Amino acid sequence: MKHFLRVVSQFLVFLYCKCLWRGLKFVVRKLTGRCELQRICYNNKPGACRTLKIESSLRHSKHELLQSALSVHPDAVEKTIDDIMTLKKINPDTNPQLGISLQASLFQVVGYRGLVAEVEKLRREPYDSENPDHEQMLMKLWRELCPDSPLTGRVSKQWCEIGFQGNDPKTDFRGMGLLGLQNLLYFAEHDKATALQVLHDSLQPKHSKMSKAEWEKKNLDKAIGFSFAIVGINITDLAYCMLVSGALKTHLYNVAPEMPSLLHFQQTFCYLMQEFHRFWIEEDPCDIMEFNRVRSKFHKKVLRQLRNPDMTLCPHFSASDLHLVNL
Repeated sequence: MKHFLRVVSQFLVFLYCKCLWRGLKFVVRKLTGRCELQRICYNNKPGACRTLKIESSLRHSKHELLQSALSVHPDAVEKTIDDIMTLKKINPDTNPQLGISLQASLFQVVGYRGLVAEVEKLRREPYDSENPDHEQMLMKLWRELCPDSPLTGRVSKQWCEIGFQGNDPKTDFRGMGLLGLQNLLYFAEHDKATALQVLHDSLQPKHSKMSKAEWEKKNLDKAIGFSFAIVGINITDLAYCMLVSGALKTHLYNVAPEMPSLLHFQQTFCYLMQEFHRFWIEEDPCDIMEFNRVRSKFHKKVLRQLRNPDMTLCPHFSASDLHLVNL
């Protein structure tokens, strides 16, 4: 009985707060002469700060048209904006900037949704050694990372040199599918200097504060950094999880003027690889068995950064044709 009364009281409080909020919005509109969408567009700068609020406003609207605006096809965005202006009785001639701002934000929202679908499709596509396109990407990854060391064979222990677990890399792509390979290849091609540095460091003895004498005394002659390719696939998983959860909206809404694309996601992966490499060295773990702890701590750090609506994860490489800067 007590549980039932508690549930009823919580429900009544929820209804009261909801009615109070709607009443407050009604009063504010009467006082300002502007609807909630107008106030958001006029009082917030372009980027995540504005788009996240517009997205929330549309999702929680009581009008079906506004709710459905979040799931329209990109080709229907302009018409949807016209319908919203009509519904809200806003004259586009006297409020030209409103339509432009709404359109830009709505493109970001539907673009993010499309990016999630595209990334999910790549993740679900398994690596197929019988597919010549897949094999070509894998061979290109080797050439980018080891240009002076030709492979002795398709199945070879040499794959361990770039951080795969066994003689055939295809088994390591099971978790992230083709997405893992594409991210690694993009990193090796477009941020080559950093990729080669990370690979080089991963093959060295553990970054440690111990002196050389202490190192030799403990007989620590093995490389206990991390496996480059396996970590890349793992960081792909981290980026994927943040994308699906919506955590990357802050970053992507700030760097993509309109629709976030796979290119934005791949450049975010490059940033995460670079930063994880630095974070691993700073954490100075005892061995690879601490990988999950370090990864979890790194993940929490990035999530904290993304709580700032002005945050942009900024890859350092100049090859980018995107304006990835802090707003």
